[in-house]
Amino acid sequence: MRSEIEWFAMTQITLALTKGRILKETLPLLEAAGIVPAEDIATSRKLVFATNHQGVRLLILRGSDVPTYVQFGAADIGIAGKDGLLEHQGDGYYEPLDLGIARCKLMTAVPVGALPQTGRLRVATKYINVARQFYAEQGRQADLIKLYGAMEIAPILGLAHEIVDIVDTGNTLKANGLEAREEIADISSRVIVNKAAMKTKYTEIQAIVDALEEAVASTV
Repeated sequence: MRSEIEWFAMTQITLALTKGRILKETLPLLEAAGIVPAEDIATSRKLVFATNHQGVRLLILRGSDVPTYVQFGAADIGIAGKDGLLEHQGDGYYEPLDLGIARCKLMTAVPVGALPQTGRLRVATKYINVARQFYAEQGRQADLIKLYGAMEIAPILGLAHEIVDIVDTGNTLKANGLEAREEIADISSRVIVNKAAMKTKYTEIQAIVDALEEAVASTV
């Protein structure tokens, strides 16, 4: 494994990272790839961090914002959950590497024991684009209700018949009287790269991708 990546001093590489669980699981891989924040991200309120490489900086963003920053070139490389990438539906970046971290599933969930709903569905989710495509492919009519959190209480309060959300252990669903029903996608964290940056900064970006790939391989 590479202990250090060689950088061109005049080239600035910006990596956009997803805060939360993904960040916690990303930092050890970055360290194995030779990239270390210059200060403790966990104890700082900053959003931009220098690293041990003069030409590399880190951005700490909401997961839904990472694809946007990369697509429009504000960041060269991003690390984001596949759920966010599916929802974003952007075309300004490549997806060269699955890091295999923060694994979970994107699923529908309904009240425990609920019978299949006939007729038009009401579905609560923050994944509007993914849900629209999922139900359309099934030929089912669905009214989609945009929520940003507390999805699990929507069926209990009669706001929706079912939800579309990320499921990890399923404990939150059980605690709120729901059960997972249909799987939509397997989710893990992916590396994405701005298409223009991949051309203009190919050597530096590919070095990072290769080093991350080696780091992932060493954990298997």
